[in-house]
Amino acid sequence: MTKLTNRQAKVLELIAEHIQKVGYPPTIRELGDALGIRSTNGVNDHLKALEKKGYLSREDAKSRTLRPLYWPNGEAFDLTPGVAAQTDAAMEPDSDVHQVPVVGRIAAGLPISAIEQTEEVVAIGEGLLGRHPDLFALRVKGESMIEDGIFDGDYIFVRKQSDVRDGVIVAAMVDGEATVKRLFREKGQVRLQPANASMEPIYVREEDGRETSVLGAVVGVFRRLN
Repeated sequence: MTKLTNRQAKVLELIAEHIQKVGYPPTIRELGDALGIRSTNGVNDHLKALEKKGYLSREDAKSRTLRPLYWPNGEAFDLTPGVAAQTDAAMEPDSDVHQVPVVGRIAAGLPISAIEQTEEVVAIGEGLLGRHPDLFALRVKGESMIEDGIFDGDYIFVRKQSDVRDGVIVAAMVDGEATVKRLFREKGQVRLQPANASMEPIYVREEDGRETSVLGAVVGVFRRLN
């Protein structure tokens, strides 16, 4: 078989060891974190190389369908029946659980670069948010919404809609940059109001001609405790 680079071998080992440990493959984001790669495209480049060299199979370019065929040394990857059963079960969505896609990060502070697509998901019970086909999640960066209970590193759940009432917390785009704030429409301008007394609002005036759009209303917050 074609020899792997050291980096490709490391990626393959991480995938195989993750499956052996928990019964299903890691996400693109988890692989990136383990490898110190911030770009999901960078991780995907390694996965494509592994597929091309015959060490890995994947369906529809999704991370949860990653299947190692061989170890880096060329030895066949042995997925035991017990682990295989766990993997199949992990891939079947529970009818009471909503798999919400995390499509990128958003600033709770000054706007940051436009949202980058990822393959990460957050599983949330339908009883908490309901099942909305137009629901997505964003990772928060910054502290401008702390007085509304939204902190750096939290995930916010956003329901896609462009028409929201004043005072609602929204995910918005301003000149291609993403931010989360409370929205207020005022005469001749839009005010994006932070929930942090030490920070100033963002004003988008009609006369400025800035491109502004509302991605949706924030309907929930999720926080990891470790």
